[in-house]
Amino acid sequence: MAEVSEVLMSVLSTIRVPRPGDRVHKDECALSFSSPESEGGLYVCMNSFLGFGSQYVDRHHTRSGQRAYLHISRTRKKEDDENSGSGDPPKKKPTRLAIGIEGGFNVEQEQYEEEVKVVLFPDRQQVTSDDLATMPDVVRERVSLAMAGLMSADSVSHTLQVQQWDGELRAESRHAVELKQLNNGTKIPPSGWRCEVCDLQENLWMNLSDGRVFCGRRYFDGSGGNNHALLHFQQTGHPLAVKLGTITPDGADVYSYDEDDMVLDPKLPEHLSHFGIDMMTMEKTEHTMTELEIAVNQRVGEWEVIQESGATLRPLSGPGLTGMKNLGNSCYLNSVMQVLFTVPDFQSKYVSNIDKIFNEAPSDPTQDFKTQVDCVFVFHVYCLNNHFVCFQGDQVGIAARMFKALVGRGHPEFSTNRQQDAQEFLLHFINMVERNCRSGVNPSEAFRFLVEERIVCQQSQKAKYTQRVDYILQLPVPMDQATNTASLNNEPETLTDFWSSAAQAKTTATKTTRFASFPDHMVIQVKKFTFGQDWVPKKLDVSIDVPDTLDLTALRGTGQQPGEELLPEVAPPPLMTPDVEVKGILGSHGNEEDDSLYSPLLSPVLDDSTLSQLCEMGFPLEACRKAVYYTGNTGIDAAMNWVMGHMDDPDFSAPLVLPGTSSAPGTTPTESFSEEHLATIVSMGFSRDQATRALRATSNVLERAVDWIFSHLDDLESMEVSEGGRSAAESEGSREPPPGPKVRDGPGKYELFAFISHMGTSTMCGHYVCHIKKDQQWVIFNDQKVCASEKPPKDLGYLYFYRRVTE
Repeated sequence: MAEVSEVLMSVLSTIRVPRPGDRVHKDECALSFSSPESEGGLYVCMNSFLGFGSQYVDRHHTRSGQRAYLHISRTRKKEDDENSGSGDPPKKKPTRLAIGIEGGFNVEQEQYEEEVKVVLFPDRQQVTSDDLATMPDVVRERVSLAMAGLMSADSVSHTLQVQQWDGELRAESRHAVELKQLNNGTKIPPSGWRCEVCDLQENLWMNLSDGRVFCGRRYFDGSGGNNHALLHFQQTGHPLAVKLGTITPDGADVYSYDEDDMVLDPKLPEHLSHFGIDMMTMEKTEHTMTELEIAVNQRVGEWEVIQESGATLRPLSGPGLTGMKNLGNSCYLNSVMQVLFTVPDFQSKYVSNIDKIFNEAPSDPTQDFKTQVDCVFVFHVYCLNNHFVCFQGDQVGIAARMFKALVGRGHPEFSTNRQQDAQEFLLHFINMVERNCRSGVNPSEAFRFLVEERIVCQQSQKAKYTQRVDYILQLPVPMDQATNTASLNNEPETLTDFWSSAAQAKTTATKTTRFASFPDHMVIQVKKFTFGQDWVPKKLDVSIDVPDTLDLTALRGTGQQPGEELLPEVAPPPLMTPDVEVKGILGSHGNEEDDSLYSPLLSPVLDDSTLSQLCEMGFPLEACRKAVYYTGNTGIDAAMNWVMGHMDDPDFSAPLVLPGTSSAPGTTPTESFSEEHLATIVSMGFSRDQATRALRATSNVLERAVDWIFSHLDDLESMEVSEGGRSAAESEGSREPPPGPKVRDGPGKYELFAFISHMGTSTMCGHYVCHIKKDQQWVIFNDQKVCASEKPPKDLGYLYFYRRVTE
């Protein structure tokens, strides 16, 4: 022990006590998914606080020179009851709309026996708390403090999780104390209520300002009310309403339409008394909103079918059959990643050379996108650790905490523990892959395809063709049987108020959408989620006859036809008002006191209302100005048509250049950009030409330019690089840049290989499960539970994944 004490003394300066703000990774290995519960436990560096599994701690010791690690190992108590999984209906009926709280929905509460000690490398000498008691004071105090600090510090994964949630906690309404009540003589009887508009007798709400009684919102499934209480608020602005039938001496359901939430009204007895209601004599006759929401969350019909709960499923494990643990509403991520694990492009990109991946990892691999994605793919496909396989017959699954945190970092939704839309996450992840694959193979190309839109002016019969990039084919429901694929997305759409550059006037046009290319893998989204008239999201519970094979050949676009004339790309006449003094169009270049940056002779008069509406939708200012100008101030519909038809134009966000001028208002013929801004963008791996183009499109604002450049990667890759970006030979063979983004193309015949299903009333709640076909056998991936599927519910899918059939 004296020798160990000497070693500890020599490394004492490298042992730190965690301080507030330090990132402590004591739940998961930075290079795998080992945890304290894994075989071999977890080693936490006592200097950097990074965690490593037993197979990677030697690598970190060799590279960093760190010798002292806190070893944490946990063994699950055998008497601990196994949980049925986050997607199953709860075993115990909940009485509260809560998670992690007595009476709430079940959460997995596992009990472990924990062992903690210090391990010194390279000889792996072990030091327990009892051993420290015999060592010199300076060693004992410093090491004990560090051990205690590490064990008491919140781990990174812990701080990212919501440990408890109580959906019944309500805040006091800001309108309650000063609520104005009308003295209109209204008195409400103790029973016999009806909606004043539609005579409904259930789900009735009394407005606390005027005593009017109306029905509530329509529920997701079409039941409930007819939204008349909401419409009354929109007409009057009276914010608070109480649900009749829930009033008892203890309180009632009060909703604030202005705050869009259930609230507390501390003056509720007084407010009810104003309309003749005595709380102390009222009895409950209707379900409260909490009770209704609990009932919705306990729906088992759809849940049981999609999860195949009625059958005894055979558990599977091994390479490519590794489950992913639910980290709290992470089933959307788990389902999407399980499908991507099976796509060859992603496998070859991220499962190429394990040693190379980890040897090139930065000093803090937890913050490196490529390393974390590599970890997820490598450990799923190869199932490297036995602890992923089984515990008492069930898979434990990999807990991708670091991956989830990194992929969601900075995103307003995916950085939270709320449930999310699997389709939105798929697009988000593809976008991140695109950003991180600029200099190498991009596996997202497996899903990328071009859409051809053909618009025909019905007055001139001239046509306009545009192409846009997409990754997902969206199909609305209800729709005809999906087996009749030749009719899907093939019927022309009628456009009214279309600005025809040929007729120089508004007219009617037809738009036909077809494929300009067919991807290797086709993703089809059945749009089961929509918004009602009150903007409340709802789900359309439909069963669809989905085919195992698709032939989309008939949906291929043909481009301009022989003899077909194209609509001219010309602007309407300049919009000047001769009898009104024309002021400059103010934007990012001017202000009300000084509009000299815009010459009146160059500034058209644009409809402010249409311009404002477009800007409020999030489109760039210059694009909005062009949309209003090129549609001749003919209104929001025409301007929106122009925006949708030009969103993929390379100069979509560039300043408006008027006919007969060489530069946009507010610019000079000689452009001047900040050298500092140019240098910053060039340092990110872009050429000077590309950086200039980004700054030009965003009025020389660096932050906007960086966002712009990452959202226009395909356009930028097709630019000719003028400053030595290509060799002479490359330039000789590439005189003409490719016309648009890089896409693959081939036959339009596909076979179904995976689908993701959703259970619940909205994408923002419920549960996701995926089914994947492996070796002609359907497999269900329900978070960490992986089993052979007996009745894959293909008719209830949300996202369907097809791969090209090769002849």
